[in-house]
Amino acid sequence: MKRLDIRNMALIAVMTALMCIFGPMSIPIGAVPFSLTPLLVYLAAYILGMRNGTVAYLVYLLIGFVGVPVMSGYSGGPAKILGPTGGYLMAFILMALMTGFVVERFYQNVPLQAVVMFVALLICYAAGTAWFVGQTKMALSKALAVCVYPFVPFDCIKLGLAIVIGRPVRERLRGFLQARATASLA
Repeated sequence: MKRLDIRNMALIAVMTALMCIFGPMSIPIGAVPFSLTPLLVYLAAYILGMRNGTVAYLVYLLIGFVGVPVMSGYSGGPAKILGPTGGYLMAFILMALMTGFVVERFYQNVPLQAVVMFVALLICYAAGTAWFVGQTKMALSKALAVCVYPFVPFDCIKLGLAIVIGRPVRERLRGFLQARATASLA
């Protein structure tokens, strides 16, 4: 296991900061807002890997839990995390783990990455919608119409963007870190 050195902590902090900046920006289109959070979770896991990407999201979640308004609609606090959309926020943890795992283990297999990322999204939808139904007592068919169907095309675009953006950033970052390590050994 890689140790959590200064470079890794800095990268986690930068990704967490991006989540805090872009996560609150959302469009309220109903019970569940349209936000950039899925894109940021995918990017964190794609760029930083399974462990560090997940840690970045967990730090973001903790910052939101203590009340800093970093969640969609510039909100935060336990009520946001434990409220009707909290299941999606919690399911993003699994999405980060799955994305990071497939990127680390199968970096050259982009189609497999896309499939696993889509499966992670479906699991996120399932868990989040189950939580939402439990909280609101809304019928499942109506919850799907409100919480899932409008988001599928946009979340698929976010998935694709994460691969298109994440891949070159990960490669450049890896090259930069290797060059720095080599220079420090000389």
